[in-house]
Amino acid sequence: MVGEADDDRQARRLGESGHRTVPHTADIRIEAWAADRERCLAEAVLGMVECFADVTGVRATDVDRVRLAEGSDDDLLATLLDEVIYRLEVHGQVPVDIEAEDAEDGLDIRLAVARLRDVEITGAAPKAVAWQDLRIGPDAYGWSCAVTLDA
Repeated sequence: MVGEADDDRQARRLGESGHRTVPHTADIRIEAWAADRERCLAEAVLGMVECFADVTGVRATDVDRVRLAEGSDDDLLATLLDEVIYRLEVHGQVPVDIEAEDAEDGLDIRLAVARLRDVEITGAAPKAVAWQDLRIGPDAYGWSCAVTLDA
């Protein structure tokens, strides 16, 4: 990704996945990367959670499965993050782990979630996914994405 540090670039060459936040005016900007699309989507979710909660050492209290209908990769990224925001706002659930798997007609998601009251809140939770400058796609090392979240 443009602007990545040498350590990030070396890790990506080795096939490692990850995420980070980058400065953005009044909102939250997340970049994520992985060897494949599904892990990149999962890293985006973990990056989003990291922006407002510390889930280190928190055990999941439930595992939910979600099926996302096949669409463009941008649609999948936005829909997945919207699903996490919905679960946070309506059900008080925070993902502590996520797996995404390509399915014949979409994407199968497994969310290991904890109750919001069981995690340490470190910032404002995102309220919406911004479509402006949202992107996900293959790059020189696998897949990468970037998304801005309205806080």
